[in-house]
Amino acid sequence: MTDWQAPDTTQASLKGLCPRCGAPTLFVGAVRFSDRCSTCDLDFTQFNVGDGPAAFLIMIVGAIVTLGAVLLELSAAPPFWVHILIWLPMTAGLTVGSLRLAKGALLILEYRNRAREGRLVL
Repeated sequence: MTDWQAPDTTQASLKGLCPRCGAPTLFVGAVRFSDRCSTCDLDFTQFNVGDGPAAFLIMIVGAIVTLGAVLLELSAAPPFWVHILIWLPMTAGLTVGSLRLAKGALLILEYRNRAREGRLVL
């Protein structure tokens, strides 16, 4: 599969598809990347995803949970333990559950846009 035939980034990252050939070889674990694609031999270690996906998810999920907690407090004013029972598992679940999607999407976008670390040309 060439770049122009590749599925969209969301589908590719959810299914763990290699950005070059489309084989489901991107992940070796739940959120751990393979070292390379066993089909086309693309080296996934050349891409530096880092902590970007987790940082973005924490910000996005934090905003959603904060808004939900404020709305719940203003509308129903439940005891504090109810907030803990609702928002703590929801925060953890949304962040961890979305991590595979975010990491895969960032790696695929790095590949498609040929993003590399900055280099000085002298």
